[in-house]
Amino acid sequence: MFEWWVAVASEEAAEAFLGMQGYAWDTQSDMFLALIGAIGALLICSGLHDKQIAKLQHR
Repeated sequence: MFEWWVAVASEEAAEAFLGMQGYAWDTQSDMFLALIGAIGALLICSGLHDKQIAKLQHR
C-alpha cells in the first residue's frame, strides 16, 4: 500500500521509486503472492471453519 501511495502522490517519481528496488514488477509479484496465500488459507481453513459453525448451531 505504501508503494502505491508513493506512486500516486509523486506522479513522475513513481517509476524512479519502483526502479530503485531493482525489480520493476515487485509490487505486482507481491500482490500475486498475497492472492495465492489468501486462496490457500481459504482452501485450508474453510473445512475447519464449517465444523466450528456446525458445532455452534447444535448448541
